Amino acid sequence: MDTLNIPLYRLHNQRLLTTAFKTPGEVVAWLGAVQAQDYAGAKWAVALRANGLTDEAVERAFIEGKILRTHVMRPTWHFVTPKDIRWMLMLTAPRVHAISNYYYRKSGLDAATFKKSNSAIAKALKGGRQLTRNELASALQKAGIPTDADLRLTYLVMYAELEGLICSGARRGKQFTYALLEERVPPAKPMKRDEALAELVRRYFSTRGPATLQDFAWWSGLTVADAKVGIEMVRPQFVSETINGQTYWLDESNAQTKLKSPTAYLLPNYDEYFIGFKDRSAFAEVIRREKLEENNPAFIAHVIVLNGQVVGGWKRTLKKDSVLVELSLITKLSKTEYQAVVEAANRFGKFLGLSVELVS
Repeated sequence: MDTLNIPLYRLHNQRLLTTAFKTPGEVVAWLGAVQAQDYAGAKWAVALRANGLTDEAVERAFIEGKILRTHVMRPTWHFVTPKDIRWMLMLTAPRVHAISNYYYRKSGLDAATFKKSNSAIAKALKGGRQLTRNELASALQKAGIPTDADLRLTYLVMYAELEGLICSGARRGKQFTYALLEERVPPAKPMKRDEALAELVRRYFSTRGPATLQDFAWWSGLTVADAKVGIEMVRPQFVSETINGQTYWLDESNAQTKLKSPTAYLLPNYDEYFIGFKDRSAFAEVIRREKLEENNPAFIAHVIVLNGQVVGGWKRTLKKDSVLVELSLITKLSKTEYQAVVEAANRFGKFLGLSVELVS
């Protein structure tokens, strides 16, 4: 990695170093998709890549449907934009179905059942209604579709998401709701599969490069063969560099930015800075130096990143007027490095609108 500072490029391309974004929609559109099964963490991930965003602002964008949350890749929940949701589902849903087929069968779900369940869900949501998961379960049970065995309800609802029937509605208190996609999302020009593949490849390597085709396949859930086809379609925009036998692709227009040292981030679990790659060794230099396993509990969830490298983990505990941030460092930091971590914690507190109690 002597010839290419991979962490620095990724920090820059993901707009963690500098950003002109002001809205959640701009961030999500830039990244293509933001993993979001931890909803609170995903909101923080979005805010980290924009100027002045608060938890309230990201929540409002979600309530208003400016960003959506649905199953779209691998399979797990992601934030996507209304403009992107249809073509992205068209491209990735078949792969998610293929991965999930075993579990569909195990739960006793077949094509006839899914047709019946989709019809019941559509009927229940028609007319702008937005229902919780439990309310959808009631509608399915009334239609004669059991939902109480194994993960039947999970797969019935996920199938409707993947088929583009439903997407996230506004939250009702702390409960998530579902809405009909056609009622929630404005019409968009359809894409052919090749166009969608080229766009997803372009979006990925522009925002996460330098990265490998294997990294893209992991992130998208598509095949390496798809990745090869996609990169050929957008090749003029990208350059490649081989490091330690691995070919990395990056957007040649993304000039590398200097890193102000020390620079620290408290990244949430599933942040795209590390979840977006199959090979995460580029930011594990400290982990290797300290001779730790990469699944060490200190950094398996929320991670502390200093100058692009993981140096520990952190936990959050919300109180009435403050947030307790507990740090678990895996290496000794200098005074200025620790101060950078403190500043990162204070930024998290500002995002929440709470004072920070810091424990390390």
